[in-house]
Amino acid sequence: MNKAAKQATADNRFYRQAQFLISAGKAKQFPVTGMEVAFAGRSNAGKSSAINTLCDNKGLARTSKTPGRTRLVNFFELDDQRRIVDLPGYGFAKVPVAMKQEWEKLMTQYLSEQHALKGLVVIMDIRHPLNDYDWQMIEWCHHYQLPAHVLLTKADKIKRGAQQNSKLKTQKLLKEAGIDASVQIFSALKKTGLDELVSKLDCWLELNNA
Repeated sequence: MNKAAKQATADNRFYRQAQFLISAGKAKQFPVTGMEVAFAGRSNAGKSSAINTLCDNKGLARTSKTPGRTRLVNFFELDDQRRIVDLPGYGFAKVPVAMKQEWEKLMTQYLSEQHALKGLVVIMDIRHPLNDYDWQMIEWCHHYQLPAHVLLTKADKIKRGAQQNSKLKTQKLLKEAGIDASVQIFSALKKTGLDELVSKLDCWLELNNA
């Protein structure tokens, strides 16, 4: 293990405590106390891998070979006051219109009514970020005045120069759209950017002041 990987492992020790709490299919099932950060992303963008890497637990957020199969909001407890949340994957082509509408309804309720939510990590494949559904999620955050952090995943699949180009282009497009969101490069495989992600979540969950 190289020095960077060792540092990443040490820094994410709080998140390694994550344990499954509840799967919610309706807004009334959402936990209401404490604080939480949520992860959202297009199906197959690497959302589950990012959560599992953050928490150093490959089986925490389950992956599915069928995009869009998970229709529930999954809550994972970090301590008695803090949680991370795995939102259903979006952008799934083979899901019926009615199911997509249910997803939008659930997401609207979550983003607009979940007062415990302190920030949203929006997962995008670094090779083709900011598709239509990504924009929808980012614009929802802007509308509800919710802090957003863009995680450009699967960085190990392209060269460093291409990684930086994708990040700069994403930042430029967000700025031009009047969206205030931070952007970073991430690789679940190599743990690239794990420290940066942990720092952002620590801030949102007020761990720096704990």
